[in-house]
Amino acid sequence: MPTPEATPHEPLKFAYWVPNVSGGLVTSTIEQRTEFSYDYNKRLAVLAENSGFEYALSQVRYASSYSAAEQHDPAAFSLGLLTATERLKLIVAAHPGLWHPAILAKYGITADIISEGRFAVNIVSGWFKDEFTGLGEPWLEHDERYRRTEEFIRVLRGLWTQPNFELAGDFYRIRDFSLRPQPHPVPGRPHPEIFQGGNSTAARRVAGRVSDWYFSNGKDFDGFSEQVRDVREHAAANGRTVRFGLNGFLIARETESEAKAVLREIVDKADVAAVEGFRRSVQQAGKSTSDGKGMWADSEFADLVQYNDGFRTGLIGTPEQIAHRIIEYKKRGANLILLGFLHYLEDVEHFGRHVLPIVRELEADLDRTGDPVGATAR
Repeated sequence: MPTPEATPHEPLKFAYWVPNVSGGLVTSTIEQRTEFSYDYNKRLAVLAENSGFEYALSQVRYASSYSAAEQHDPAAFSLGLLTATERLKLIVAAHPGLWHPAILAKYGITADIISEGRFAVNIVSGWFKDEFTGLGEPWLEHDERYRRTEEFIRVLRGLWTQPNFELAGDFYRIRDFSLRPQPHPVPGRPHPEIFQGGNSTAARRVAGRVSDWYFSNGKDFDGFSEQVRDVREHAAANGRTVRFGLNGFLIARETESEAKAVLREIVDKADVAAVEGFRRSVQQAGKSTSDGKGMWADSEFADLVQYNDGFRTGLIGTPEQIAHRIIEYKKRGANLILLGFLHYLEDVEHFGRHVLPIVRELEADLDRTGDPVGATAR
């Protein structure tokens, strides 16, 4: 059932995964008319903001791996995209342990000023052990990584909002430190937005204590609703509110059978060796937790072909079916839908022309009646 805390009157926000790594968004040999070049991404970013997207999330990979043999740095890449756009907000993914929070805070201030308030961060606690050990950095136990993330976020927020900031933590020690200038002033925004992901109990508790946004991997209705309830309880216990983003891979076609045929082709043409390598690498991220609630803990092979479980959200069908399903997620607490696509330029434009208008019509119905007319989500 939808969560009672859902906020139907606020329009859903939409984000897209920036294809700043090679290989596209699915680990498959199916044709993906998507490029990871900067010129392609500049064109895509302008198209996306003109198609109704408010955010873009740059991926973070350092080591050549699996279906991402080549990758651009998300911070530098995002700054370039910020200068190429006018309204789009760029969410930069960053790892504690590979960034110092004060350095990221200073970088973020400059990017925020250049873009007039369009910089945000997604703090990634870490799932790829080889990236840390290959760079000579310690690989912490799962819950310790989230303890470090919490301190990292506290330092970011503190340096963005307080002069003479102090923190005596287990991972970071900040002594009477001020950053000047401060981030670009935006009405109603105390500092650049802080996103954080992770499905585990540790991740949910950290989000409840310190994050502005909680990102969920792809989930069905029940799985997403359970996460929303849990994180909201942690946030309420700390006198806070948290907003929710949900990952989904979108395949819109004229008929449901056509869309499902595309999904079958993606999975049938999966790069088995790459998917299995990814599976082995991420198993520790979820199944190593004491309660088995971590990222990818219950992911099957077909789920991992889209490496953030995007197929599980079920945004596959006609524009009408997808729009109704998106609204059902909104009723369960989603504030933002993060999307990946097979052919980015074509699919982003198609989303803006054919799916988003239906979503907005259904939102208007939801505002008037409490339930959209003719809901058919399955």
